Amino acid sequence: MLGQLLYALVTVVLGVGGCLGYFYVSNLLLDRIFPASASNDAAAVRNLKIQSSVRPWLFLGPALILLTVYLIYPVFQTIWLSFHDKAGTSFVGGANYAWAMNDAQFRQSIFNNFLWLLVVPAACTFFGLIIAVLTDRIWWGPLAKSLIFLPLAISFVGASVIWKFVYDYRGEGQEQIGILNAVVEYFGGSPQVWISTPFWNNFFLMVILIWIQTGFATVILGAALRGVPEDTLEAATIDGAGPFKIFWRIMVPQIMSTIIVVWTTITVLVLKVFDIVLTMTNGQWDTQVLANLMYSWMFTGGGDFGRGAAIAIVIMLAVMPIMIWNIRQASAEQKGGH
Repeated sequence: MLGQLLYALVTVVLGVGGCLGYFYVSNLLLDRIFPASASNDAAAVRNLKIQSSVRPWLFLGPALILLTVYLIYPVFQTIWLSFHDKAGTSFVGGANYAWAMNDAQFRQSIFNNFLWLLVVPAACTFFGLIIAVLTDRIWWGPLAKSLIFLPLAISFVGASVIWKFVYDYRGEGQEQIGILNAVVEYFGGSPQVWISTPFWNNFFLMVILIWIQTGFATVILGAALRGVPEDTLEAATIDGAGPFKIFWRIMVPQIMSTIIVVWTTITVLVLKVFDIVLTMTNGQWDTQVLANLMYSWMFTGGGDFGRGAAIAIVIMLAVMPIMIWNIRQASAEQKGGH
């Protein structure tokens, strides 16, 4: 444990120190090669123009290289693998995609991902918006927001372990250590194996992600609400509008772009959800999702790189329309602002 902590500390120190050293040395070399204090004014102006053109690339360069190595190249490699066999050596055409369309588990994963998309982004955005409004009206609102934001600092695996104890089941006659079953038993009900109940267990898993991401939605939407002009709220109050009408007809329309951003961010996260399902059920009892299915086929299901890559491409294709739409929305808002 101590060794891991020291390794993490050294990694952070070297990483941050390396970045600072790179930016310092690269800027120093740029200033030395193209000095602003040149022998004549024309050379000085030329060097300053070169500096202003090159300096942004000094900052962007490492990020672009890493993006190419760790994102762009893997995308093309994954596409290539998706048209090859289990070992990734023999070309099989669209066989992996044909298998996916006819596989019952793949179809179950699509259905489950669709359920997650319907429930989680909407629930996180709704609860985040309601909490942001309510906490702005109480004196201990910052403390409440901090407590709600706290789960976001926990890893998905850590949060899943916490909720495993919430859903824990012990046989009848034994003491229930799971909070949910203890409450059910207290009110005279029978304890249930919550995470192995088909269909409904998907919603029990969704609760974990909602619990984690509601804090994110609360903070972002709370900041947007503080940007709503006070004069419009005062004018609505003078005109006799009640709190609910002010909220739905004045506040919500003015922060709609922020709501869309929050919803989109959580939607993309849901399409890639993996840790929670792996930790809680590993896809058993009809809880499989695409990301976990991809992991199972590629690493724990016999090492079938072709099928795993095909599922990865399906996930990427599902994410891309949302990202493109979000980029277009942001571009349209920027043009409208100008």
